[in-house]
Amino acid sequence: DALPIWSYIGMGYYNCCVPQAILRNLLENAGWVTQYTPYQPEVSQGRLESLLNYQTMVCDITAMDVANASLLDEGTAAAEAMQLSHRHNKRTTFYVDSRCHPQTIAVVLTRANYIGVTVQLKLPHEMDFGGKDVSGVLFQYPDTDGKIGRA
Repeated sequence: DALPIWSYIGMGYYNCCVPQAILRNLLENAGWVTQYTPYQPEVSQGRLESLLNYQTMVCDITAMDVANASLLDEGTAAAEAMQLSHRHNKRTTFYVDSRCHPQTIAVVLTRANYIGVTVQLKLPHEMDFGGKDVSGVLFQYPDTDGKIGRA
């Protein structure tokens, strides 16, 4: 009987093995974090360039004409998704799995407060998807404790 092992490094930060080529050329490359244009401070220019490289690589690997990479952090992306679903269907209840990262929940709650959406923190089996006023739902996998499992 093997016991499950969870990583508790931090909310969303998990142990992983990063190949040396990626470490050396992306994560440890000073070119990504130094200011090399007078109008673009430090990391943001390198981040934009790395996202462009990622999109190009995805297009090359998949033979697709376009690919997308987000400039948003997780919390902001979740809040944007909530706001998009609210704008689309005009409903005012949004479910959030209570096992999402607390920082993600905080951003969603803050944004919801200003657009008139009620956020309900529930476990998936407690959510009533038959409700007429449900705008959308946010799940996270793995959850904030690093667990992968059933609801």
